[in-house]
Amino acid sequence: MKSKLKFACKIFSIILLFGLWEFMSRTEILNPVLVPAFSDVVKNIWDMFLGGTFTKHLVISLKRAGIGFALAVIAGIPMGLLLGGWFRTVQKSLEWLMAIFSQVNPFVMFHILILFLGIGEEPKIIIIMWACLWPIVTNTITGIQNVNETLLKAARSFGLGKIAIFLKVVFPASLTSIFTGIRISAGYSVFMLVAAEMMGASSGLGWLIKNSEENYQILNIYGGALVIALLGVLIDGVMQALEKKFTGRVKVHYSNSEI
Repeated sequence: MKSKLKFACKIFSIILLFGLWEFMSRTEILNPVLVPAFSDVVKNIWDMFLGGTFTKHLVISLKRAGIGFALAVIAGIPMGLLLGGWFRTVQKSLEWLMAIFSQVNPFVMFHILILFLGIGEEPKIIIIMWACLWPIVTNTITGIQNVNETLLKAARSFGLGKIAIFLKVVFPASLTSIFTGIRISAGYSVFMLVAAEMMGASSGLGWLIKNSEENYQILNIYGGALVIALLGVLIDGVMQALEKKFTGRVKVHYSNSEI
């Protein structure tokens, strides 16, 4: 009952927000030239989708964000597992290097990449990967370091070796924290995508908004911003569903299996 009430409150607040937007624009409380009505923005989005404009830029943006995010997941989880303190030698060898790299500003790095690689797809994908990498690494490290000590003592009492404890206890117990990092990174992928496309691109949603601003196409600016916001909400929802699915399976397996 509480979950249904929360969902209803969320829907009501969204309807209220867009209704207020529509009312204030139609009654010219806000300048309708600078803040067009919500219904006009939606109609423009629909027209652009029918014309293929939005679809083309959306597909390009999703491809860039998806590749960058996937590379961050592939690299970030192993890095976090190695740096989490379970493998001391690897941790001591690499943690100082990771501490330096994690502080590199992605916006500065983007311009350096352009110098070497030019304005192509590679700098955008690399910068998205770079921004997405560190939340995954840090949350994976946090997950490993916060494993319940009682579980570790129980595993050792069964005579399990270090690798077996890591696979059967440490990694499953860290999965929730790992997925938190993945969810944060999924949001970062959209954020950095838009920034990268605004700085150096000739396609994509970020470029569409920047180009619309330069040509004073107000409806396109709001439309692009709204589509990006909805994309972020959709991605977060998908990540939440995947987190529940995978962590739920691990918990069931973990509870039904013997150490």
